[in-house]
Amino acid sequence: MKKLPLSIQTFRDLIEEDYIYVDKTKQIHDLFATGGRYYFLSRPRRFGKSLLISTLGEIFSGNKELFKGLWIYDKIEWTQHPVVHLDLSKVTFNTPEMLENALGIRIEKIAADYNVQLDHHLFLKEKFGQLLEKLSQKQKVVILVDEYDKPITEFMEAGKIETAKSIRKVLKNFFGVIKGSDAFLRFVFITGVSKFSRVSIFSDLNNLIDITLMENFADLLGYTEAELTQYFAPYMDRIAEKRGMTKNYLAETIRDWYNGYSWDGEHFVYNPFSILNLFNANRFRNFWFTSGTPTFLIQLIRLNKNDIREFENVEVENYTFDSYEIENMNIEALLFQTGYLTIKKVTTEAEEETYHLSYPNKEVRDSFLTYLLGEFSQKDISSSTQVLKRINKAVSAGDMEGFIRESKSLFASIPYNIFIRDREAYYHSIIYLILKLAGAEVRCEESTNTGRIDAVLETVNKIYIMEFKLGSEHEALEQIKKMKYYEKYLRSGKEIVLLGAGFDLEQRNIGNYLLDIL
Repeated sequence: MKKLPLSIQTFRDLIEEDYIYVDKTKQIHDLFATGGRYYFLSRPRRFGKSLLISTLGEIFSGNKELFKGLWIYDKIEWTQHPVVHLDLSKVTFNTPEMLENALGIRIEKIAADYNVQLDHHLFLKEKFGQLLEKLSQKQKVVILVDEYDKPITEFMEAGKIETAKSIRKVLKNFFGVIKGSDAFLRFVFITGVSKFSRVSIFSDLNNLIDITLMENFADLLGYTEAELTQYFAPYMDRIAEKRGMTKNYLAETIRDWYNGYSWDGEHFVYNPFSILNLFNANRFRNFWFTSGTPTFLIQLIRLNKNDIREFENVEVENYTFDSYEIENMNIEALLFQTGYLTIKKVTTEAEEETYHLSYPNKEVRDSFLTYLLGEFSQKDISSSTQVLKRINKAVSAGDMEGFIRESKSLFASIPYNIFIRDREAYYHSIIYLILKLAGAEVRCEESTNTGRIDAVLETVNKIYIMEFKLGSEHEALEQIKKMKYYEKYLRSGKEIVLLGAGFDLEQRNIGNYLLDIL
């Protein structure tokens, strides 16, 4: 069994130290075959962007023997080019001036590596241009930029918007050098998590090809189903034996937990970070979220008063993906770019494309909703988890009294000052989170021909149709009956139970509830 490349993002290390490398060189060759020279790719964190940049660097450095046995080995002419590799996640600074200085030091370091002398009195922009010109005297230059947006997003997440704007200006001037250096360049590839609107950072680089949503490169990063079984078969056998699972059941479980990411709605991939950690730990966990709590995103959702129930089925137009900006942070674009939502399908009507977004998989959905519950209820994750376990036990046993009791207990612990008075959606959000995270078979906002049911809870022999209203439990139950929400389940062969519950504004909690059995 080859070693798992946990936290290793350097192509040379993977090959020389006999780690698993999922061969993506055919997709890289396809990129070269398009005939373009300037590319941009956005993907969430922990998706292998740095490894891709490292692989490109070795290809353009002419290190053919590193690729022996890989698809690309005998498919290209191996020419050595000067490579300018800039990883902006490793640049340390606190101010725009310090960023300029750090970039200048990096440019001088690259120049020294290639024995190039630069005029040290030059400003950053001119120094970068001079480096490219002098490096190109033997062979044209390759520019590889990793995490281009990291300097901006760090300040955005810290709430320092004005500083983020100043940082953006520095990067815009810096990257503006590339367009004027076209005669010196062989290839340019820029990656990041965020896809800021082109006018904000790459306005001068108008020949940059964005391959983020292109079908041909949908599996350039991430593991496909075929790659998972090809490269990790021994690890799958080991975990199946350890967990007492059949191979088919294991494959389905892995798919449910970690598959589901897509950038075209047709090709779906696994998160590499989660898969590697799964086989290392031999257990199913929310690995991706342990690498960073989405505090900024979670707080933004609550402050914007977004209806979190709608995140399960978001419909957006193509321009949404280009509307992310410091001054106007589109929440759907942000959720998509950071990997909390992904494209499940694309539909076309009258030549207009609609993108249908939802959570990629169980890992992302459950972790994200857990953090949302913590933010909405102001409870820590561990205490919320204990409440959810008790709710799950009550729901699984069909104990609606226990479900209501535990839910009321959670509401009672929410600090007074974070309640959004008179907003029924806030109460619904908490109930939605409780039901979704309780581990039961529950469908929220279920559509019928007469409206949408707050929640449908299904057990082995019962179907619970639930309605929660700001006011009387009688009104809630009456709405179920008036709208005939139960009709679509009459042929299910299961007992149908109607539950109407009211929210008490004075108590800031669930008030009374009524049950009716059909």
